[in-house]
Amino acid sequence: MTKARLYDRIGTGYPATRRTEPRIAARIDAALGTAATVVNVGAGTGCYEPPGRRVTAVEPSAVMIGQRPPGAAPAVRAAAESLPFPDASFDAAMAVWTVHHWADPPAGLAELRRVARDPVVVATWDPAFRGEFWITDRYLPEIRTADASVFPSIEMIAAALGGRVEVAPLPIPRECADGFLGAFWGRPEAYLDPAVHAGMSSLATADPESMAAGLARLAADLDSGAWDARYGRLRALDELDLGYRLVTATRG
Repeated sequence: MTKARLYDRIGTGYPATRRTEPRIAARIDAALGTAATVVNVGAGTGCYEPPGRRVTAVEPSAVMIGQRPPGAAPAVRAAAESLPFPDASFDAAMAVWTVHHWADPPAGLAELRRVARDPVVVATWDPAFRGEFWITDRYLPEIRTADASVFPSIEMIAAALGGRVEVAPLPIPRECADGFLGAFWGRPEAYLDPAVHAGMSSLATADPESMAAGLARLAADLDSGAWDARYGRLRALDELDLGYRLVTATRG
């Protein structure tokens, strides 16, 4: 399913739980360097669009464009694979939590490289990550399997962008403001909130019966104290590496 079709279906109310996390935003802003003009592809409702730069948003979903706040960057309705701009139209390009939704990620990434002089900045999740994440390890293993099949590998992203590529971990703060799948690693009760599910494509598109069973197990473990006995140490951590990565490509 393309991003436009997915978010036209599940995107209503997205801004309620999906907001800019300042610490991640600062990393993205730094990676953009001195770029004055930036195209944000798969822009959604406008999270992570850097202030102080001239941003053009590209988003295929009318539902998401309709939820962009007043004063947000102007949005063009288009797909990543066919950007309606001439070569080297922007100083930089960015794509945040979106490449895995594209119909043809290599083609979309090639388009980012085509329209950006330098750099291209991509925030994503690495499907090769083998660290522990309790929600997918113990309660919803089918989510990890599904995500590993749809997220493009870091190697594929690097190859599509070409040039000099740097890959850096994006540790997730315990009080992360952006409610993507990994955001609540230290706040397990949040995964029981249906409003939170609506902002996570992994949960919003999961098999309802499997998800209900997994979340019922989580609720029972929270009630009994079993979750805290096993994972309670996480509540004291400030941040955690869950496989999210920032990929920055320059022409070298």
